[in-house]
Amino acid sequence: MQSKRARLDRFISVKTGINRKSVRLLLAKGLVEVDGDIARNIDQIIDEFSSISLEGEVLQSNTPSYIMLHKPVGVVSATVDDKHKTVIDLLTDKSKHDLHIVGRLDLNTSGLLLLTNDGRWSKKLMSPDHKVGKLYRVTLQNPIDQSYVKAFAEGMYFEFEDIITKPAELALVDSHTALVTLVEGRYHQIKRMFGRFRNPVIGLHRISVGNILLDSQLAPGMSRSLTPQEISL
Repeated sequence: MQSKRARLDRFISVKTGINRKSVRLLLAKGLVEVDGDIARNIDQIIDEFSSISLEGEVLQSNTPSYIMLHKPVGVVSATVDDKHKTVIDLLTDKSKHDLHIVGRLDLNTSGLLLLTNDGRWSKKLMSPDHKVGKLYRVTLQNPIDQSYVKAFAEGMYFEFEDIITKPAELALVDSHTALVTLVEGRYHQIKRMFGRFRNPVIGLHRISVGNILLDSQLAPGMSRSLTPQEISL
């Protein structure tokens, strides 16, 4: 999701229907305010969270929103779906339909799901360049051993896409459970990596994204706003 950045004069023209030349006159007269300050620069860049008013009339006043959801199994990471309940359906936030999903989880995966209306924030979290780790607890049908650790660390070749996965960290918890940290999100990547060992994944749960941990007090289906500290992480 891209941030909605634009030139101030163009934004006002589109929002009000006033031609660009007249908008520049309004700016020159000091009739436009951005975030409480008089704006005169036609080249000023604003975004979806800039508070903008013209002659005292508010043209835009949006608030950034950052939500943590404990996604249950059986709910899809989508805004609309004809067959299943969506994560948006679980939210009570009034502006929930303005949110987008930051790193989707498939139907049978549970755990931490982040939603926001801030495109720049979500891009930083999901960009491969930033290498933000996503931690998962994985339950396997068959026993696992140290050979898995080495294979995940080396990366695996997926012939269909002709790619080699980035190194992933795997830690054994017990004979059938592992913690896996990924810095990328290929299609069904964890299930496919364990599939190389012919070991089906029977449970997949996301614990964290970067340093943002799923709140242990959130029951499946429940959500809350992120704290300022979590947003900064």
